[in-house]
Amino acid sequence: MQKTALITGASRGIGKATREIYEEHGYEIIAPSRAEMDLSDPQSVTAYCDSLISKGTHISTIVNNAGINEINEIDKVPYEEMRRMLQVDLESPILILNKLVPLMKEQSYGRIVNIGSIWAVVSKPGRAMYSAAKNGIHGITNALALELGPHGILVNTVCPGFTLTELTRKNNTEEEIAAISDGIPLRRMAEPEEIARLIYYLGSHENTYITGQKIAIDGGYSAQ
Repeated sequence: MQKTALITGASRGIGKATREIYEEHGYEIIAPSRAEMDLSDPQSVTAYCDSLISKGTHISTIVNNAGINEINEIDKVPYEEMRRMLQVDLESPILILNKLVPLMKEQSYGRIVNIGSIWAVVSKPGRAMYSAAKNGIHGITNALALELGPHGILVNTVCPGFTLTELTRKNNTEEEIAAISDGIPLRRMAEPEEIARLIYYLGSHENTYITGQKIAIDGGYSAQ
C-alpha cells in the first residue's frame, strides 16, 4: 500500500517528531512550509490543497498539527487575535479536510489525526480562545468519525499535555519547567517523541478500529 502522510507544522516540536516517526516507517511526507500553505490565509490553504488534487496526490494520512496559542483573558483579546487563532487552529484544519477527504474516499482508506490539547480537556485562565478552537477540533473529529467510517477512514484527536519542545525550553527557565513538572503526576513533561508515537499509531495502518476518540497524553495531568 502506498503510504503518504500530510503533516502540518512539521518543522519543530511535536510535528517534527511526528514527521520523523512516519519517515522511519516508510511514509512519504508532505510537509508544507508556511510559505507554501499559510494557515492564517484560507486562500493559501485552498490553493495548496487544490495543487495536491490537480497532481493526483495519494494521501493516506492527514495530521492536523500546526497551531498557535496566544494567552489572553477574554476581555483583553483583540478581535484580530481572536480571528487569527480560530483561523489557524480550527478553520484551516477543517478546510484541509474539506478539500482532501474526497481523495481518501476514492481509495476507501484514510487515517486523520487532529491535534487538540490538554486545554480541550481541562482549561485555565487566559486559554478561552485556544480551548474553544481545540474543543471545536474534537467536534470535527466526532462528526467525521461517523461520516467517514463507512469509507474506511478513521478519525481521532490527540490531546498533548505539557511537552518539552524547543519552544517550551525557550519560553521557560529550567526552574519554571521543574515547577510545572511537579504538578504532573509523572513529575516530568512529555518528550515530543512520546506524543509522536501515539499520533503515528492512530494515523497508520496499525490502527484498525479506534475512531472518534479524544485521547489525552498528559502524564495524568487531567486526572487530577
